[in-house]
Amino acid sequence: MFAAFCLTGCSIRQTAVNQMADALAKSGDTFARDDDPELIKAAAPFSLKLMESLLADVPEHEGLLSATAGGFTQYAFAFVQQEADELEDTDLAAAQAMRLRAKHLYLRARDYGLRGLDVRHHGFGAALNQDPARAVAQATKEDVPFLYWTAAAWSAAISLAKDDPALIGDLPKTEALIDRAAALDEAWDAGTLHTFLISYEMARNGGAGDPAERSRRHFERAVTLSGGQMAAPYVSYAEAVPLQRQQPAEFRRLLEQARAIDPDAQPSTRLANLVAQRRARWLLGRMDELFLNP
Repeated sequence: MFAAFCLTGCSIRQTAVNQMADALAKSGDTFARDDDPELIKAAAPFSLKLMESLLADVPEHEGLLSATAGGFTQYAFAFVQQEADELEDTDLAAAQAMRLRAKHLYLRARDYGLRGLDVRHHGFGAALNQDPARAVAQATKEDVPFLYWTAAAWSAAISLAKDDPALIGDLPKTEALIDRAAALDEAWDAGTLHTFLISYEMARNGGAGDPAERSRRHFERAVTLSGGQMAAPYVSYAEAVPLQRQQPAEFRRLLEQARAIDPDAQPSTRLANLVAQRRARWLLGRMDELFLNP
């Protein structure tokens, strides 16, 4: 009877853990609708650590792995890397320390994404190391969130690792992941894949044609898929092309378009728009430094 009681207790606990994991896996929707980025900045670390704690009990919970990969990626970009960029002009050492922290957070996110892909496809990570193209070929449309968050986090870490040749050497893996995601479901999450590819195309090795033209096509598709209600495509394209080509008027026009979007018009993307608009304002305030003839 005691053994049966213990088994029942363990079963109840496991059920409770699974239910909490299910709830946390969906908590990003609540965060995404919030109108106070500073509140989310303060709350996110506790939520992320709780996710990690639950993953110790349910290590193969796909929803929780995806949410944790996405959560760390978004937190690192919105609240660590962006703040490092803003701090650089006044405190270079602090900015460098924050970028190092952002890199570590991105790699943490990448590892959760890879774990999720391994759960869905046994041995995926090892296969990716051996032959990226062949590894991603087994992915299906249901894998797109894992493919995206893994590629986004990994690419962001690489962008902050100019002194890490081993990490830079992982670029073919990130490219295989994001290209497979786009091939499977290019419209996923209202054009998020295209928004990522806006900047990626400008750095892609061996791409066909003019990288700025490829970037422009992704920008236009991202705007179409988002109904023009997302600020991120405008900010990404402004930094990717007009900034690099020293076109201040176009740069300003795109960022003003990003700022003009009403975050409340689409509550499910309110936080993402507020974060992107913050970057737009910061970039507009630096035009004298970014352009020879602003």
